[in-house]
Amino acid sequence: MATEKPTSAEAEGTTLGEAKWHAVKALEPDFPGVGADCVSFEVLDEGDDAEGHPARVRVQLDLEAWQRMAHEIPEEPAERVRAVVARVVGALGLRASVDIEESAEEIRATVNGDDLGLLIGRHGTTIDALQHIAMRAAYHGVAEHKAVVVDAAGYRERREAALRRAADRAVEDALSYGRPVELEPMGPHERRTVHVYLRDRPEVQTHSEGDEPERRLVVTPVRPA
Repeated sequence: MATEKPTSAEAEGTTLGEAKWHAVKALEPDFPGVGADCVSFEVLDEGDDAEGHPARVRVQLDLEAWQRMAHEIPEEPAERVRAVVARVVGALGLRASVDIEESAEEIRATVNGDDLGLLIGRHGTTIDALQHIAMRAAYHGVAEHKAVVVDAAGYRERREAALRRAADRAVEDALSYGRPVELEPMGPHERRTVHVYLRDRPEVQTHSEGDEPERRLVVTPVRPA
């Protein structure tokens, strides 16, 4: 028999607001996308920051409100990204939360939890596909848009470090042997990452060749005039 998921949680914080935030986050792994619109709070202890005494609250989920919210399409692009990523996380049966950060250049969704290898996929194929879907959902029918990045367990940072190492090796080989060097197939976002990384290297130039999903970035040595 499946264990019923708890619909309430308790949490502490230095302020009531922080305690409420922690309490909602405690529910999110089991109820992706849960927000203040579908919960109620009970203050257990208002706390005293001056004395270092934490505030404590209990949060109760309104399951019907959460289910209605889970099937709605938000208007804001950042919330659309959150909704798409949260639904995929839930469909994969992962206990994880989704945090959204938005800047002038990008919307970044970060999935936090354990055992996120299933979400990342082999060579990042699953998370790259999710990132593409999230971008399309966020800006459906809109020509100009921000970049959308979906990350999990620090994958993007590790992957970008690996791409920079591969780019450095490609530059070294291109200059040593005086010929173009192809990198492994990668998606548009990763190709752009390598291109931007190498654009200040005047001794080489980069371009892409081939068709998706086998499209590759090529590093070519620049011959002196």
